[in-house]
Amino acid sequence: MAKFVIECPQCGRYTEASKGFFAKKTIDCACGYKIHVKTDKMTSRYCPHCGNNVVFDQSKGDKAICPVCKEKINAGDNIRNKAEFTCPSCSCNLVADKNADTYTCPLCETVIDVQERIEKEKIKNQGLASVIKYEGDNQTLVWKHPIEDFNYGSQLIVHESQEAIFFRDGQALDLFGAGRHSLVTQNLPLIEKLYKIPTNADTIFHSEIYFINMTTQMGIKWGTDSKVRFYEPVTGIPVEIGANGQFNIRVKDSRKLLVKLVGTANEFTHADVVDGVFGLKPSVAKFKAMIMTTVKSNLARIIKENSIDILEIDSHLDELSLKLCECINTYLEDYGLFMPEFFVTSVMTPDDDPNFKRLKQQHADLYLKVREEQIRKAEAEASAERQKVEASTAASIKVIGAQGDAEALKIKAAAEAAEMRMKGFTYQQETARQVGLGAVENMGGGSGGSGIADVAGLGVALGAMGGVMNMTKDAFTPAAGLASSIGNTMTDANVWDCECGNRVTSGSFCNICGKPRPKAADTWDCECGNKGVIGNFCNMCGKPRPKAADTWDCECGNKGVTGNFCNMCGKPRPAANDAAWDCPECGHEGNTGNFCNNCGHRKGE
Repeated sequence: MAKFVIECPQCGRYTEASKGFFAKKTIDCACGYKIHVKTDKMTSRYCPHCGNNVVFDQSKGDKAICPVCKEKINAGDNIRNKAEFTCPSCSCNLVADKNADTYTCPLCETVIDVQERIEKEKIKNQGLASVIKYEGDNQTLVWKHPIEDFNYGSQLIVHESQEAIFFRDGQALDLFGAGRHSLVTQNLPLIEKLYKIPTNADTIFHSEIYFINMTTQMGIKWGTDSKVRFYEPVTGIPVEIGANGQFNIRVKDSRKLLVKLVGTANEFTHADVVDGVFGLKPSVAKFKAMIMTTVKSNLARIIKENSIDILEIDSHLDELSLKLCECINTYLEDYGLFMPEFFVTSVMTPDDDPNFKRLKQQHADLYLKVREEQIRKAEAEASAERQKVEASTAASIKVIGAQGDAEALKIKAAAEAAEMRMKGFTYQQETARQVGLGAVENMGGGSGGSGIADVAGLGVALGAMGGVMNMTKDAFTPAAGLASSIGNTMTDANVWDCECGNRVTSGSFCNICGKPRPKAADTWDCECGNKGVIGNFCNMCGKPRPKAADTWDCECGNKGVTGNFCNMCGKPRPAANDAAWDCPECGHEGNTGNFCNNCGHRKGE
């Protein structure tokens, strides 16, 4: 029976097989796989000459030819190109091509970096390492050097972002920072204290070295595995929400991390925190349960304590992130880890939940109601402002009209005065003459008037005409004198003297200079019936002048308000700036300034 070498399709090991009628049909491989010779002899391999992955028959031995380049594909050199190493998870012996990148362990299904394992096996087989360092990926937080026996005087290289700790018999001993360190007695005080290190450079000592990555591991994702149930603090409606995001983590205490978390493991990566991946094999997520519990319990509590509206929660993500980070760090501190940043990137709301739909509807109704109130308030303010502007405009128009009338009267009076001067007599004389003539005409018009009215009219006429015609009282009868006296008395009631010297007989403006009639004295009516009292006491009964009503002006423009609230807009009376006081000198009451309004006496003297 001819024999040939067949490769196990599961572990890659080679074993001897036979071909012929009496040859074994199946072969048990060391990995436990049952090789079926008839079917498994057909395999695929990358041709070492052309690089193509081709299928060939292993039973042909070294006569197997690549169908592409026609070169031998199953020669002994190809078999010798295999490398043996152990699985880092289950420690079983494996065989793979030396040029392969990865290889999957058939027992534990760990994806192995072939080149890294070959290098570690080479260092391990040599037994000693003169230079100790780690230059792996940045996602590994803790890495154990594969060599545990070192020469006295070996060089330890620790990068700026690393720390190295020596372990011996389960104890964390000497700690090294960044730099190049020689393993001598002076640099290993703790190991030297517990164990006598030989001084001979050819002698080895046993110790374990762990490299700790001190950089910040960023972008580690997290998310709640279930909904957070709570009552929305604003409306009291029960809702369910979820959250997710990312966080950054770094090592704070190397010794505490190794003793409490890593233990005897060969490495610890940032994926092991929440992803449940330890190196390249499935593992238990160390902090997943802690982070999920902390987030779910504190997320609801923070929302309630701060009365955060669930519909506006996106504007509070920074606040939630900061407080959740503080809560999580209290747990991580016991393991030598620190979380510098924790980010809540989104909060998932139950859009299909009827309760949440009702919550959104309530918020929409409330917003519309508030908006309507704002619109009504703005309209009321605009209306009040418009009325104020209209009132101010009307007052301005009235003042302008009065000024125009006064100016017209002034111009007319000036023209008439100029005409009288041209005729040779004054305006007062001409006016008196016209009044007298009019009175005479009225008396002779047969109006049927008699008695005191006729006498008064006659007096007005004669009194006016006397100034023009130089008539004397002796030319009239006693009745005429009496009538003239009555007429002059009635006429003088509307006569006033202007500051320019002109005696104005009628009207409210001077016909010479146009100045208005001076205001009448501040008079008042007494309860006894006496009217037009000028002083502060009645000249009939002696009663004092009644106090003026306490009025005030409102901001809306309403003036002379007597109550405590404006009868236009309802605003309350403003508080008085200063208390009123009574003058001790003259007795005047209700003074508000620093001096008496009546006598000028200083307040407090």
